[in-house]
Order: sequence, then structure tokens, then C-alpha cells
Amino acid sequence: MMQQIYPVPNHDYAYELNKDFHFSAAHYIADESAGKCQHMHGHTYFVNITIAGERLDTTGFLADFKTIKDLIHKRFDHTTLNDDPAFAVNQQVYFPTTEVVAKIVYEIIQGHLDNLENNPVCLQVFLRETPSSYCIYRPKRGTDQ
Repeated sequence: MMQQIYPVPNHDYAYELNKDFHFSAAHYIADESAGKCQHMHGHTYFVNITIAGERLDTTGFLADFKTIKDLIHKRFDHTTLNDDPAFAVNQQVYFPTTEVVAKIVYEIIQGHLDNLENNPVCLQVFLRETPSSYCIYRPKRGTDQ
């Protein structure tokens, strides 16, 4: 596996973990301005999730690597992203652009972390759609993302 260097978010937390994985999915951007991307096509998305916190849980984990991967991989691998309900909120349909997918991945991960007693936080989602194109989603703390 080729090692990847990711942009590092600034923080003062004692612990930081990063989980890399990939999933394959199809999508389309149903708008003429999307050019070729308005037609169904697929990608192998490469994901890096950065989680940080001050305390470990009772087993010594900040967050479980396998659980983090499973939350995204089991949901999106070999699917059509447009069909996932996460891309329709309050009757507003969001096309699964790289930016929107990165934010949805963050929301899924942070939703899980919110239930952990040691209170870790997701600082960054790095989502590579192609070898030359990627997006980073970093939520602003204390505001509506």
C-alpha cells in the first residue's frame, strides 16, 4: 500500500487517530452543468478520517478503527450514492459531489462518536475521488456546518 500524506488539521487534543480505507460506488450529478458527470459513472473513493480527543475509552481506544470503517464501507460500497437517503434532506436533494459526500461521511462518523463516553470528535474527512481530485471537509466547531 502506498503511504499517503494528508493535510493535518490544527488542534490541541492529546490523541489523534487516522483511518484510511476505500469504497467503490457509482453516482451522477443530474444537472447539465456537470458535463460528463451527469451520466452514471463510478469511482473508487479513498477516505482518510481524522479523529481526536482527550480521553481513551475503558479498553484504551480513542475510537475503534473497524467500527469507523464499517460505518462508511458497509453503507456505501458497491452502491449508487444518489439512492442513499442521506442525499435528500427536508425534500432538498443534494447531488453526491465529492464535497457533499465528504460532509455526509463526517455526519455519519460524528453521529457515532457523539454516543461514545470519551467524547472524541471528527476533525477532518479527506475524500479522494480520482488520483488527481480530492476534497477535505473540516467542520467549524460551535457553528452550523
